[in-house]
This record gives sequence, C-alpha cells and structure tokens, in this order.
Amino acid sequence: MKELIKELRTAALATAALAAIACCLYPLCVWGVAQLLFPHEAAGSLIIREGRMIGSKLIGQNFTGPGYFHPRPSAAGAGYDAAASGGSNLGPLSKKLLDEVGGRSAAYRRDNGLAPDNLVPADAVTASASGLDPHISPANAFLQAPRIAKVRGMSREAVEKKIRAHIESPDLLVLGEPRVNVLLLNISLSHGR
Repeated sequence: MKELIKELRTAALATAALAAIACCLYPLCVWGVAQLLFPHEAAGSLIIREGRMIGSKLIGQNFTGPGYFHPRPSAAGAGYDAAASGGSNLGPLSKKLLDEVGGRSAAYRRDNGLAPDNLVPADAVTASASGLDPHISPANAFLQAPRIAKVRGMSREAVEKKIRAHIESPDLLVLGEPRVNVLLLNISLSHGR
C-alpha cells in the first residue's frame, strides 16, 4: 500500500509540475517574448487611422462597394465573424458547394464586366478554411482593377500599380503563394498611400 501511495504522489506531483509549465510558464514566456520582440503583431496587427481602429491585417473584412477590392467569400458565421471562424466543410462533390461556386462565379463575372467564358480565380469564389483570410490572389485583384478604376475615375494603370505595390511574397519565399492584403490595398485607394 505504501508503494501505491508513493507512486500516486509521484504521478500527482509530475502532473502538477507539467501543468504549471505547459499551462502557465510556457504561455507567459511566449507572451513576454512576443510583447518584447513583436509588439504590433502580438497586439493583433491592428490598423489605426486618424485615431480610430479600422481593422487588422490578419482578419478579412467584407468590402462590397464597387469602388473597393472585394475579398474572398467567407463561411465564418454571417461572414467575417472572428467568433465563428471556420470553413463550410463542404466537399468538392457537394451539390450545395457547386451551386454556391456557380452563383459566385456568375456574380463575379457580372460585377467585373467579364465574359461568361472568362476563368474566375478560385479564391474569388471559394471561402478559406478560416473564413477570415485577409488576402486575395494577384490574379483576382487584377481582374477587379477595371471596375475600381472606372468607379474611382482612375486610370487602370494607376490601380494596377497599387496592386503591384501591395503584392506580398510567399512566407520565407517558399510557403504559400503571392498574395494581396485587401484591407491594405483598399486603404491605399482611399488614402493615397
């Protein structure tokens, strides 16, 4: 019996020590290092303009006006709801997904003045896994450029120059694809930066 109590005590102490390390010390160390080395990113990469928080570089927003670049569709809650982040979980053979993509493709072509046989970038008609992706592909952005140039009274070349200035490289130059942050691009349209 003494051996059993000794083993139980050892197991309880090991569990408590690991819980303290994994649940308290490690998160506090990571938080402290993040606050010290990356304070902007650790605070959510918030974008402040004229004393007002207008968004985060990390979370997509639903821009619908014709003078703005439109983001990817969102499956998060009622759309871009960070509290309900997640994909639709519809598979590639799902009739519902095929109908949604077909409807989104038709709307994208209509909104951007494209012919019915024009190819539409996948990111223009499918939601990301989180439903909060703040980026679109450069191809998606360039297809939206004529609409935005017309609505804003800008030349197409000026809009395309802004797109090129906002193309981000893949992470570590190999992870992912080139992308454009919709919020930052729309801010540059509105504020000339």
